[in-house]
Amino acid sequence: MAPVLLQTLGLGKRYPGVLALDAMDFELRAGEVHVLFGENGAGKSTLISLLAGANVPTAGEIRMHGAPVKFANVHDARRHGISAVFQEFSLIPTLSVAQNLSLGEEPCQRGLLDRAAVRERARTMLADLGFEIDVDAPVAGLTRAQQQMVEIAKGLRGEVSVLILDEPTASLTDTETQRLFELVTRLKARGVGIVYISHRMQEIAQIADRITVLRDGRKVTTVDAHATSADRLIELMSGRAIDNIYPRITAHPGEVVLQVEGLASPNGVRHASLTARRGEVVGLAGLVGCGKSELFRAIYGLDPVSEGRVLFKGRPRTGATVRQLLDEGLFYLPPDRKGEGLVLGFTSRANITLPLVHGPLRGRGGWLRKRLGRRLSTTAAERVELAPRNLERPVGLLSGGNQQKVLFGKGMTRDAALYVFDEPTVGVDVGTRSALYEVIRKLCEGGAAVVVISSDLPEVLHLSHRVYVMCRGEIAGELHGDAIQETAVLNLFFGPSENSSS
Repeated sequence: MAPVLLQTLGLGKRYPGVLALDAMDFELRAGEVHVLFGENGAGKSTLISLLAGANVPTAGEIRMHGAPVKFANVHDARRHGISAVFQEFSLIPTLSVAQNLSLGEEPCQRGLLDRAAVRERARTMLADLGFEIDVDAPVAGLTRAQQQMVEIAKGLRGEVSVLILDEPTASLTDTETQRLFELVTRLKARGVGIVYISHRMQEIAQIADRITVLRDGRKVTTVDAHATSADRLIELMSGRAIDNIYPRITAHPGEVVLQVEGLASPNGVRHASLTARRGEVVGLAGLVGCGKSELFRAIYGLDPVSEGRVLFKGRPRTGATVRQLLDEGLFYLPPDRKGEGLVLGFTSRANITLPLVHGPLRGRGGWLRKRLGRRLSTTAAERVELAPRNLERPVGLLSGGNQQKVLFGKGMTRDAALYVFDEPTVGVDVGTRSALYEVIRKLCEGGAAVVVISSDLPEVLHLSHRVYVMCRGEIAGELHGDAIQETAVLNLFFGPSENSSS
């Protein structure tokens, strides 16, 4: 049995009025992947923040190689060999990729910054991971997936004996994910212990050695990953069995709500054409950088359109503003809930009613109709299964799953003709996924058109009645019904096929 690298004994963290982590006993052995598994709010993020030095425990102790340690900060934890890649990025947007990867440990010559060495180090770090990113590009101009790659590379800088990965594949496609897993295998062979958080069952089955299940801030149990089924894990996590994560969605295709013809945009989209009808779910899949998110950003008015046209409910809407399309019944949920979707300092109720401020909530004389806002936000919260106690809390204090429910709730305050969900379940647990998928089912079967843009291939395969696959900014193919198979979608990831229909 491999030696214990990291151990916690009775570790606890209390905030005013909240016991976030209670009497946590945990151990990580050399050369193992130890998965932390639990619903959003179960205590996983609190535990890794204590292990990484981002927070200080209020009870218990942390031991490294059997000796008690106390971390003053993240830098102190890194000096002990503990490095964390958090779900929330720590990159500086205005600096280049190379500058971010050397930040705080810049190579110098004769007291001056060695810029060539900074760039060469960044190239080497990214090449080792198999990530192709321009080291001179400013981080602000990268996609979220590329930023995730840079964050992972940054976490592996220096001598690491314990690596903490918090939802590292949330924005990565299967290809990038497999590269990461190859790296994990190499690190295990070197004796590095890896604490891994993921809600994706297929990932856990592929790389986990042991799994510790948390619920309500407490440890439920630690199990052998190879001897525990997915159903058993879900039952341990939630305290109940979840029969089917993906609901069966009945399709009743109706009128065309959205028609896009030959659309191109400076953001990389080229000659894209698609349709979305009432009563069906349309999936949009593709590799990182294929243009799937960029396509709908151009449709929704977030990015410019250089050619082609957009028709919404039969009317030409090319170049329409976000507010115009929102008022006409097109709701778009962005993939970055904290950067674009939510105002973290506002309460959940205020966030849910934000899309209504310049519309139904504006009464005579410009006064807000607060009573109407409360009624609509309460109803929206019920539709997305957001607990009433969370309505008055600032969104920034909620778990990732509850934040995603608030984001969904913004679209539930009035009926829309088309709902576009871009990475709808990024970083949320299985129970929350099931609840959000049920929202999508009810919207579709209620007569709305639904588009799901996702890097999670099983999500696209299980929810969609039709799937468009994008490659290099173009629609590579369209699949219908029984033709929606994993192999067929993957074949289209790299270009159009003669067998694909459009």
